[in-house]
Amino acid sequence: MQKRKLGNNGLEVSELGLGCMGLTFAYGAPTKETDAIALIQKAYELGVTFFDTAEAYSQGENEKLLGKAVKPFRDKVLIATKFGFVEGDASKGVDSHPKRIRAVAEASLKNLGTDVIDIFYQHRVDPNIPMEEVAGAVKDLVQEGKVRHFGMSEAGVQSIRKAHAVLPVAALQSEYSLWWREPEKEILPLVNELGIGFVPFSPLGRGFLTGTINENTKFDSSDFRNTVPRFSEKNRKANQALIELITGIAVEKNATAAQIALAWLLAQSPRIAPIPGTTKSHRLEENVGATQVALSAKDLQEIENALSKIEVSGARYPENLQNRVGK
Repeated sequence: MQKRKLGNNGLEVSELGLGCMGLTFAYGAPTKETDAIALIQKAYELGVTFFDTAEAYSQGENEKLLGKAVKPFRDKVLIATKFGFVEGDASKGVDSHPKRIRAVAEASLKNLGTDVIDIFYQHRVDPNIPMEEVAGAVKDLVQEGKVRHFGMSEAGVQSIRKAHAVLPVAALQSEYSLWWREPEKEILPLVNELGIGFVPFSPLGRGFLTGTINENTKFDSSDFRNTVPRFSEKNRKANQALIELITGIAVEKNATAAQIALAWLLAQSPRIAPIPGTTKSHRLEENVGATQVALSAKDLQEIENALSKIEVSGARYPENLQNRVGK
């Protein structure tokens, strides 16, 4: 596993990280703790040194799990966590009051069993709190040695600029993949201009780009994807054209669809470090294998040409959540 520099702040991470959300939150029943810890530790053995969690993932339980798992090698890895929701519950709305930011930081340090948070992201922009105040609150935590780097998630251009003027934003985390390329319009040019690293979440389209989901797939009743328009039966069927494209390339490269999707992301910029999540050991190995898949300029152009003829169907969020992004 190679390392990548995220932006201009000296932040170095493994080229693939591990998104830990799904181990306890959003995708059905939580993974058994011993299995989840074993998965995180196996990721480290495979070269992953960048782990992502958040207060909002099971109100701190995800952080506790990650803290237990990385305890034997805490000084060898980077942990990213997030603040920004009322009581750590995304369903209750956003809250980035400076006092709340500090309270979340203190709780996260305790949950993670660490004395410093490597990246502290604002999970979603709070329109009621000026970005200058948010960045200022995190700056205080940086000066106190409790946080190393400031990050933002799903933020819009103006919010990023305002925050960056107060405290350099080390990383922006937003959805980006072969089936969600909106960041290419404004966000990627901005992070390149400002020297900010980019961390794509859902790089496998919440599992769709693995090629294992079709219109007949049944999700657990508590699975977040049941609420996502893009995952309606109709849209899953309509979006199979994208899977056929990726699968065809995978066959040529002796790879899997997931590996092509991740390799494509890695080829977009040396500042990009995707954080695919999984609960399965064999999927973890598959994802890490993507770092060995090389796509040439010709391959990338052929993918681009093919993608230009495919229109992805369905919104990526239900309306109430869509209203929180790009602010």
